Amino acid sequence: MRGVILAAGQGQRLRPDTDELPKTLLPIDAAWTILDSIVFALSTVDVNEIAIVVGHAADKIRRERDRLEDTYTVKITFVENDHPEWNNAYSLWTAREHYKDGAILVNGDTVHPWSVEDRLLEEPNDPPRLLLAMDDRKTLTEEAMKIGVGHSVMPLISKQQPVDRAMGEYIGVSLIPAELADDLTDALKTVYTRDRTLYYEDAFQLLAFRAKVGTVSIGDVAWTEVDDHADWALAKKIAKDL
Repeated sequence: MRGVILAAGQGQRLRPDTDELPKTLLPIDAAWTILDSIVFALSTVDVNEIAIVVGHAADKIRRERDRLEDTYTVKITFVENDHPEWNNAYSLWTAREHYKDGAILVNGDTVHPWSVEDRLLEEPNDPPRLLLAMDDRKTLTEEAMKIGVGHSVMPLISKQQPVDRAMGEYIGVSLIPAELADDLTDALKTVYTRDRTLYYEDAFQLLAFRAKVGTVSIGDVAWTEVDDHADWALAKKIAKDL
């Protein structure tokens, strides 16, 4: 099992702090960046081969490789996203060779405890499904990547999902089983060639229509996606307990 971290985005809502710095390298305490917290979580559950998709200010992340490898006993490979201005469906597609044998996918701006990865890996998954880590306890907002339920138990994954019909929020961490890697790659290409502004969750939805997606509750844990300065402040508080 490998790890794939998406860290190519421009972090526009965090400017000017992200003008020349990738969002994933924002510090969340004296010794840790957001990226540190993610690599630590993956290494704690023995995911030690990690591909990081880079784009905006990529050289800043590349310079961190030796330190991250030495600190967390991992091997890091970089994947170049040549269109960081596009949305993340394309970004994940560029990492297709790195999730083809199965992977834990983590958004590069998600601060969370390693128990999230542990829950995904421990979840029974036969027949194989793409498993989404879901917070089913927090109060949802319109901006959240919400998960609802359509016909039968098919997940509906969208920011446009009405809050009152959602059962939780996808937190940006998922398990991609090797058996579904090719299906996901095809779905991602379908999505980004149709509309470059779409999310990889739109590709997940195509798999959900075929009953190939499931959810895993993360339980009562603190986490945040760092989209703006308020989120960054919250991440610093959460980091104290990681």
